Amino acid sequence: MKNTLGDRPLKRTMTRRDFLWLSCLGTAGFITGCAVNPVTGKKQLLLMSESQEIGIDQQNSPHQFSADYGAVLDKDLNSYITQIGKSIAATSHRPQMPYSFRCVNATYINAYAFPGGSIAVTRGILVNLENEDELAALLGHEIGHVNARHTAERMTKNLFLNAAVALGSAYVSTQNETYGTLVAGLGGIGAGMLLAHYSRDDERQADALGLEYMSNAAYNPRGMVGLMDLLRSLSRHKPSSIEMMFSTHPMSDERYKTAKNASETKYGEFTKRSLKTKRYMDRTASLRKIKPVIEALQAGESQMMNQQYGKAERQFRDALKKAPHDYTALLLMTKCQLAQENAKEALQYAKKAVQVYPREAQGHHISGISHLMARQYGEAFQRFDEYEQMLPGNPNTIFLKGISQENMQHIEKAAQEYKRYLQAVQQGEQADHARQRLTEWGYLKPPVQQSSSESGS
Repeated sequence: MKNTLGDRPLKRTMTRRDFLWLSCLGTAGFITGCAVNPVTGKKQLLLMSESQEIGIDQQNSPHQFSADYGAVLDKDLNSYITQIGKSIAATSHRPQMPYSFRCVNATYINAYAFPGGSIAVTRGILVNLENEDELAALLGHEIGHVNARHTAERMTKNLFLNAAVALGSAYVSTQNETYGTLVAGLGGIGAGMLLAHYSRDDERQADALGLEYMSNAAYNPRGMVGLMDLLRSLSRHKPSSIEMMFSTHPMSDERYKTAKNASETKYGEFTKRSLKTKRYMDRTASLRKIKPVIEALQAGESQMMNQQYGKAERQFRDALKKAPHDYTALLLMTKCQLAQENAKEALQYAKKAVQVYPREAQGHHISGISHLMARQYGEAFQRFDEYEQMLPGNPNTIFLKGISQENMQHIEKAAQEYKRYLQAVQQGEQADHARQRLTEWGYLKPPVQQSSSESGS
């Protein structure tokens, strides 16, 4: 017999984009008008003020960082990245932005920036860089996106392209999405609409700004060329691990040649600077030591996306033999067991993940899912409640709390959660479920049915 939650069967599907449940932006209203672009000095039409960029960032970036398994627990590594990032940001056109930098536990190869200056690099890319100058190029590029206000510009264009777009919410949902898919996809890798699909023009501009900023911060511009060489090589040898980066940061031969030419001409005098290789190797030694673990997790995630759960499980077991306390490995194994409907095994790994990193929210959420599948509804509710206290603003947490209460026959408490959920989300299968239950329990009036005469008139 298959496990069920409420009256909905759990499906065995797993995709990268099934889970990025971002919170509502909550901005009061976007300011319409012309603003001077801090990079070009020219006026441009933007529907977002600088304070709103920062507000959107602060509300949404924590959810993405948690979806990427949180910042690494290595304080020295995060301090190192922060030191480099802030030295580069100080040379930028917007040094006043509240920049923050971290390495996240995700194993896919990427880096990204939110509009207020919250920037992350993944473990997957750090273990492949060869020197500090390449890291400076990577951070400089992301700082370039922040300075050129690419997110604000893209959201403004989207409003004009589609007046029906509701920028009051960054919640990503799909029509006809099953509850089983919601369960299976929790914690999947994804870049939300605030991060997705820079244009080639955006990328060229961010490259140019990154070269300028890193050179002004005493780095060798050859780091930018080395970074691009690395990414092009990885695209040939590890396409599944770098597909997210190339989907959000499109690469081209023209872009590479432009950056290479600029480094040799405009910034040629700085190419005599020594590349900071030894310092990078020393400061990332603990991370590079587990590169085989990260590569095993990359392979396992790729197999999970292809629903090859047995192969993925073997990769995750191999990774856990080498790094038994790796938070990402534990959660990926949890999700692999959930996808195979092995609730008991999933619980074991989820509990250990929470013990390893109790302050990171995603482990609590996935532990809650594991308890749901094991029909331990009280424990599930506690885990979801813990998650919401740590990382409020995820409407799906509220829905899952409602499911937990419903299965415990706590109708009034379940109704409270479903009402809260419908305040944030009005469409989709979860909203239909919440509305149906509230109607059945008498909290909502049934929809008025048209009479046959009215419908035929």
